[in-house]
Amino acid sequence: MSLLSACRFAPKVLNSTKSAACLFIASRNATTSTNLRDVLSDLVPKEQSRIKNFKTQYGKTNIGSITVDMIYGGMRGMKGLVYETSVLDADEGIRFRGYSIPECQQLLPKAPGGAEPLPEGLFWLLVTGQVPTEEQVNWLSKEWAKRAALPSHVVTMLDNFPTNLHPMSQFSAAITALNSESSFARAYSEGVNKAKYWEFVYEDSMDLIAKLPCVAAKIYRNLYREGSSIGAIDSSLDWSHNFTNMLGYSDTTFTELMRLYLTIHSDHEGGNVSAHTSHLVGSALSDPYLSFSAAMNGLAGPLHGLANQEVLVWLTALQKEMGGEVSDEAMRDYIWNTLKSGRVVPGYGHAVLRKTDPRYTCQQEFAFKHLSR
Repeated sequence: MSLLSACRFAPKVLNSTKSAACLFIASRNATTSTNLRDVLSDLVPKEQSRIKNFKTQYGKTNIGSITVDMIYGGMRGMKGLVYETSVLDADEGIRFRGYSIPECQQLLPKAPGGAEPLPEGLFWLLVTGQVPTEEQVNWLSKEWAKRAALPSHVVTMLDNFPTNLHPMSQFSAAITALNSESSFARAYSEGVNKAKYWEFVYEDSMDLIAKLPCVAAKIYRNLYREGSSIGAIDSSLDWSHNFTNMLGYSDTTFTELMRLYLTIHSDHEGGNVSAHTSHLVGSALSDPYLSFSAAMNGLAGPLHGLANQEVLVWLTALQKEMGGEVSDEAMRDYIWNTLKSGRVVPGYGHAVLRKTDPRYTCQQEFAFKHLSR
């Protein structure tokens, strides 16, 4: 669960300082450069100017009222954040830079021979506002592969964690320890001009995203594969393919599923616990490693990312108690017994969505396509 939960927030590490907000560009005018930093070097000044002008014109505009219920309800329904990369509609679900999940599945580049979008493509879309070319996505895959190596002290730390320490705790601790590599922290301590903050946030963010699969795979191997080696990164493969290789799986269908899963969970508006946490911690000019690690601690809670684990625990317990074939009546009784005992059925219901989550729908379609064989 570690990387799968974390990667929905990968683009947010680019927003971990106030200055980095300029990276979220609304323009969809495509650029031909394959180097993301070069693209941002052109876009950032334009976005800084746009935001400055917008604040000058609308800075005193009232955008809503606040009620007591909103405050006691954890800011529910309160307009309090600027967030441009995705919008969550209660009925329609998530849109990434205006594109629905089916549209992203159609428009974003795929791996050779693959049918699912690559997370690198969605990352490029979120950061620049532009649908990337195949060449731009390939550049990202190679760039992340080049940055993926873990420092030895992080590997040693992961190898010495007790096996009863939860994977998310290990994940968060390892990310915090990667702060030793922070370009932003080093540049800030040397007095870098704040106009250049984004450049060092970019470097840290790219390094962190590149290293996340290695950290997650190392944790998985230590806990479930007797500490076997994760192997080496293959620069000819995409980010998801390298991850599944490091986990120890070679099935092409599983790799395709991972590409889909990581793509659709890369962003989900900015008001949830983990995204909000990364913004809050980043507002103190904590580097991306520290702000992202804090976000992962929020994600680890049962009302957030831990719900994924609780769903599997609940389903496993149900299967163990009821066996193979289960009637509708028996299932109904089991669920009511759960609810009457004061517990909830994990995974059902959503704070915002009021219709079927399109992230579920596309995974269901994937299952129908591949499990019918």
